[in-house]
Amino acid sequence: MSTLLLLTSALQPSAEVLPGLALLGHQVKILPSEGSALLEAPESDLLLVDGRQELAHARDLCRLIRTTGTDVPVLLIVTEGGLAVVTHDWGMDDVVLHTCGPAELEARIKLAIGRLNARRDADDPESHVIRSGEVVVDEATYTAKIGGRPLDLTFKEFELLKFLAQHPGRVFSRQQLLQEVWGYDYFGGTRTVDVHVRRLRAKLGPENETLIGTVRNVGYRFVLPAKEAAAKADAATPARAELDA
Repeated sequence: MSTLLLLTSALQPSAEVLPGLALLGHQVKILPSEGSALLEAPESDLLLVDGRQELAHARDLCRLIRTTGTDVPVLLIVTEGGLAVVTHDWGMDDVVLHTCGPAELEARIKLAIGRLNARRDADDPESHVIRSGEVVVDEATYTAKIGGRPLDLTFKEFELLKFLAQHPGRVFSRQQLLQEVWGYDYFGGTRTVDVHVRRLRAKLGPENETLIGTVRNVGYRFVLPAKEAAAKADAATPARAELDA
């Protein structure tokens, strides 16, 4: 699930601006289609700019976004008529018709975010390595270790460990894990998650199986080791103090 910002001046819910978006599980936040809205915009994985009605304004907004220095992908929403006049120098990463279906929209979102991640990986050789406590997950080589010991994981076990380790402390329901790890086209039951968690814990070993914590009646989370959790809390204290001040 990604966080998307929709920049639009239409007094409509996102489902009216881009109907296919309502059928996807992304978190969508709507902001006015103005440059000033970007000043306090929350962090996002991708920007959607509504160009269905005011195409010239949407073009200028796309160009303005690029002057801010952000590398977040920009998708421009247009009508079929608008598609005929769009050019490469508008500053967007891709163009999507407002009538496109959820499968096409999901593919364009994934490709745009994937291209950005690839560029970031090229700039930072460590960007594909996830470290959480003694767990080290390397996305580039599809390998995982704990305390230096290699883990012999299946593809889904690796994906499950990677996803949980990326979000330490955060609780995910079984349904959320199905969507994030197995994908929206998977029709199996949530029991699949329980089975993979059990296998993953067994491979982590008795001394580390508690890294995958169970939250009763909710789901699972990656449990930060006590020392790392304390260090993370200490690091966050100055930031909270500044906000309080």
